[in-house]
Amino acid sequence: MSLAPGSTVGIVGGGQLGRMLAIAAAQLGYKCHILDPHEHPCAADVAASFTRAAYDDAAALEAFAQAVDVATYEFENLPVEPLGRLGEKLRPGRKSLAVAQDRAEEKSFIEASGTRVAPWRAVASLGEVGAAVAELGLPLVLKTRRYGYDGKGQAWIREAAEAEAAWNAIAHEPAIAEAGVDFAAEYSVILARWADGTTRFWDSPENVHEGGILRRSSVPCGPAVAPQVPEARAAAGRIADALGHVGVLTVEFFASAQGPLVNEIAPRVHNSGHWTIEGAETSQFEQHIRAICGLAPGSTRLAGASAVMENLIGEEVNRWPELLARAGAHVHIYGKGEARSGRKMGHLTTVNGGG
Repeated sequence: MSLAPGSTVGIVGGGQLGRMLAIAAAQLGYKCHILDPHEHPCAADVAASFTRAAYDDAAALEAFAQAVDVATYEFENLPVEPLGRLGEKLRPGRKSLAVAQDRAEEKSFIEASGTRVAPWRAVASLGEVGAAVAELGLPLVLKTRRYGYDGKGQAWIREAAEAEAAWNAIAHEPAIAEAGVDFAAEYSVILARWADGTTRFWDSPENVHEGGILRRSSVPCGPAVAPQVPEARAAAGRIADALGHVGVLTVEFFASAQGPLVNEIAPRVHNSGHWTIEGAETSQFEQHIRAICGLAPGSTRLAGASAVMENLIGEEVNRWPELLARAGAHVHIYGKGEARSGRKMGHLTTVNGGG
């Protein structure tokens, strides 16, 4: 059953993804209620209601559940068990969270769905790191099982003598050791899935990272990626079905000589899909709201021949007057306050190459 306009969408997390979800929900006539522990989360600036509370605050979550008609989340590093207080209102469900926030669980789940990942091993000691080096070869990367994003919680081992330094760099946290991948490009498959299994895909953006942070996403993708997209879409669809996912799901891939290799999944709207706001007929944010509220799917066709999204990181956001003056530029500033190094402060999208 579809949620009527005037209903309230609860969003757990008040960052820029929550902000853009709230803006999309408002266009469809919904009110949004943000739950976040920070004093001034940027999503609260565009929402009807805001509860400041810890993500594991049982009383706050129970009150939040009573105040909203459906609930969702904007990032995956959340305590899974407390969200059980949101019951059937939570979309996507806790399974998507639990799988995505533990890299070892994620890799195992992806392989069980019949999809390839780079060779990997779970490691919990320096000895196990050494064994992984011997078994997987070099180079390899250590990634903490939890709380890693934008390149955080990772350390490369390119020579055997670097194993101990890499283990120290991730503070001896439980991790996975993953073989380095020789790939031609990185790309995303972004899909939206409804409770009845209906699924819609966008064009796959080709992604460029710098320092572990996404710098740029472009559609259409290049010749290294395009032949792999059908197989990658099928793999992403299997993952979404196995999760019983409702809403947007993003699967990041490497374009390798062996075909698509999954890097990781994100059970939510994603940075590499920001181009869809101006570059597609229905954005990832609107489609997520449509899916969790039981509305009909929107068209995911390109709005033009091409689109490029570039992140504004740290002090780059201070270029906003210059960027706004560009013909064909669409500037999004997140209202996050201090422009710290490595912090995503906004993004710029250009459709059809600009004016």
